[in-house]
Amino acid sequence: MDFFIVTQTRFVSCFLAMALWFVGNITFAEKAPLPAKEKFHLFLLVGQSNMAGRGTVAPEDKTPHPRVLMLNQAAEWVPAVDPMHFDKPGIVGVGLGRTFGLAIAEANPGVTVGLIPCAVGGSPIDSWQPGAFYQPTKSHPWDDAMRRAKLALQAGTLKGILWHQGESDSTAELAPGYEAKLHELIARFRGELGAPEVPFVVGQLGKFADKSWSEFTAKVDQSHRELPRKVPHTAFVSSEGLKDKGDKVHFDANSYREFGKRYAEAYSKLTEN
Repeated sequence: MDFFIVTQTRFVSCFLAMALWFVGNITFAEKAPLPAKEKFHLFLLVGQSNMAGRGTVAPEDKTPHPRVLMLNQAAEWVPAVDPMHFDKPGIVGVGLGRTFGLAIAEANPGVTVGLIPCAVGGSPIDSWQPGAFYQPTKSHPWDDAMRRAKLALQAGTLKGILWHQGESDSTAELAPGYEAKLHELIARFRGELGAPEVPFVVGQLGKFADKSWSEFTAKVDQSHRELPRKVPHTAFVSSEGLKDKGDKVHFDANSYREFGKRYAEAYSKLTEN
């Protein structure tokens, strides 16, 4: 009986050891090798839920690309697959970032794209201030983004900042001051990250059928539209024709993918020599 117990114990121990070795090697395999710093082009994804993504994930969104990586929640570089963000784990889904990365990688065969997801669902622009705490997600949007961006910059070169935000500021109280805050935010991003001319691309809020904009949403939209005329090295991306997922706030998955392509086109035009 004692022999049986000892033998069984050894078997279980060996099995657990093999299982741990296997899991450890899977984790290691998922971490992506990094290129030279100048060939690793980084893009910061910031804003609120339509940057984080709320689209339904399909198998195509889970297919890795060898030259499109993301900085995950554990601050590891891994293949970029959706969902990329982790602001609200229960509802996060497909966003525009991955498709943007794929388009940039295809247009630049010699580089690897590194995406830095930092968007926070629901966050008004005032929560993107140093030290500001956003209670719904129990996070510090600006501080967390800076920490992750600076960590990423140890491995690569910042090439662009993608912003989609404004739904939470489309109110009588907040909309009038939105433009000044946006311009200040862009200057702060560039100053803090030591990139005074880094491209800043902003996307239009959703224009969905059967839901008209209030005058306050239109005011925020005006701030976005006029950005390229008022702030150097910025671009505006139209959301015309994109569809919502049924809630009149968030885009559906196909629209996020199309939006990502539009962001990539705007970025490419902005950076043409």
